[in-house]
Amino acid sequence: MVKEQRGASDPARTLELLWRMPGGASGREDSRRGPKQGLTVDAVVQAAVELADSAGLDALTMRNIAQRLGVTPMTLYTYVPGKAELLDLMLDFVYLRMPRGDRAAAPWREKVEAVARENRDLYDRHPWVATMSTARPPLGPGLMAKYEHELAAFDGLGLDDVEMDAALTLLLDFVRSVAHATLDTKAATRDSALSDAQWWEANEPLLAKVFDPARFPLAARVGSAAGAAHQGMYDPGHAFTFGLHRILDGLAHLMDRPR
Repeated sequence: MVKEQRGASDPARTLELLWRMPGGASGREDSRRGPKQGLTVDAVVQAAVELADSAGLDALTMRNIAQRLGVTPMTLYTYVPGKAELLDLMLDFVYLRMPRGDRAAAPWREKVEAVARENRDLYDRHPWVATMSTARPPLGPGLMAKYEHELAAFDGLGLDDVEMDAALTLLLDFVRSVAHATLDTKAATRDSALSDAQWWEANEPLLAKVFDPARFPLAARVGSAAGAAHQGMYDPGHAFTFGLHRILDGLAHLMDRPR
């Protein structure tokens, strides 16, 4: 899965847009002004998110967004300087709108599991997010609210601040990896027009000719058992549940260490 690189953007301008600063630190004109009465940065970003949700990032062009909004492509540049800034705004837009339940009184495992499931739901609603590079994420209100909410699940567990950040990063990286694998599985099914079960059925006769179970006994036994259990090479639901429980077990061990 190739990550979408957001490209170079003007950090000061991006922060102005993320925090909707009239005029902003650079003294530029308010980006929400424009030739179309009532059009806003939020409206442009929402249209872009809806387009990416329905057609993927390959379809995300200023021309296609403008067509959705009924304006000319040049009009959009009144609100957003370019695609790099727009992608930052889109990420922060979906982060800000993630459901965040109040689980202050819940057991710690339930709170941490809820964070994982909230992020998995995010990727289900917006698959394109899993393809975005977040090496330098947009430092907007959505990301800050998300980070604050998710850190709360690890607060009071006996971890120091660096460990809290590392534990959250581990959890989010795991959920992201499952989302990537899920996208790959869906893409393989779409491109081949075959489900995993159908693909294996079609290739089983050839595999039987070249594969020697006596030479690879573990691969034969384990692969057969896993394939039968998952009805294919990969089961995203099983991978998510199994991996999440192992992460929770590891955190429990960390919290029980001698101090």
